[in-house]
Amino acid sequence: MSRFRRRPKGTVEADARYPAQPLDGPLLDVVDIRTHFQTGRGLVRAVDGVSFSLERGKTLGIVGESGSGKSVLSRSVMGLLPKKNLVREGTIHFEGRDISNLPNDEQRKLWGTQMSMVFQDPMTSLNPVMKIGNQITESLLFHLDVSKSFAKETAVSLLQSVGIPEPERRVKQYPHEMSGGMRQRVMIAIAIACGPKLLFADEPTTALDVTVQAQILDLLSAQQRERFMAMILVTHDLGVVAGRTDEIAVMYAGKIVEKAPTRTLFSEMRMPYTEALVHSIPKLADPSHTRLNVIPGRPPDLVNPPKGCNFSPRCPYAQDKCREEEPPLLPAPAVGHEFACWFPVGSPEGRAALERNIAEGRTAASTSTATPTSTTTPAVT
Repeated sequence: MSRFRRRPKGTVEADARYPAQPLDGPLLDVVDIRTHFQTGRGLVRAVDGVSFSLERGKTLGIVGESGSGKSVLSRSVMGLLPKKNLVREGTIHFEGRDISNLPNDEQRKLWGTQMSMVFQDPMTSLNPVMKIGNQITESLLFHLDVSKSFAKETAVSLLQSVGIPEPERRVKQYPHEMSGGMRQRVMIAIAIACGPKLLFADEPTTALDVTVQAQILDLLSAQQRERFMAMILVTHDLGVVAGRTDEIAVMYAGKIVEKAPTRTLFSEMRMPYTEALVHSIPKLADPSHTRLNVIPGRPPDLVNPPKGCNFSPRCPYAQDKCREEEPPLLPAPAVGHEFACWFPVGSPEGRAALERNIAEGRTAASTSTATPTSTTTPAVT
């Protein structure tokens, strides 16, 4: 008897998933994406004019504080947004195809087979009353022309590939019977089940202890290399992306304020916000009870953002020009490096602006987290 059954509605044809000829150009190309939400207070500009591209097999890190627009950007690309009170503009090309305004049925064909997401909290992302095995086989049976028995075997293999012991037993368990780290591994197994070409990892180590965090990140990297997936790693911690990404985009108030290859960003950072994020990383060399550096103030109100640069109220380099004119993304000497700052870190103008603020006592944020030159950065491997 054949192991394959009739292809269900919604299945992606093999020719659509694996083109006969490799496509030229980037896997993902995002141009001027704007995602705004209509609320009782006004229009929330969650993502406000973001552009980037991602090559096959490469990893992009998107970094920023909570509320900077990282998760909304990921969901905007995947189409996981509410249908009401939403204003969305810009274009998204995936393998050369415009997927910006696909109908629901067409978007559903992309989820799992072309792009997939590992969400922040597996406890709320997994169905609490559905066995683990059924949650993995659900996408396999919907998208692929396989039998139930083959899907169950694949589910066991997937759990084994993500490092879960006794996978034959675990497929029969419910999410609450597993630890946080094992639930996150299950989320990864579900995300990679149908062989996506692009994986979003949205804060995949939230609420996990340090040891488990490293294991999950290593697992994501190993699965990416094995399957030649592109990956977008979303986090608030620059230390997480330091040795695990090819390129980093730093977001603030819904915009990309600095973007560069990973090594270039840490060695030649230009945006004061990037510098502040680096200085906020705890250092093992510091003695016990050393006060942690923080970024003073709060992120701006996305309904009524400040005039000029959004970071100016918290920036120790800020000058009058910063409070009046919003800086565009400017090219740096290094290839692929862009930043949005009138008085960039490491430049004579930036050094003079910082010294002027210190001398005049104009510390809108705090000069304790900024120095004219930054030398301590996370290890990049």
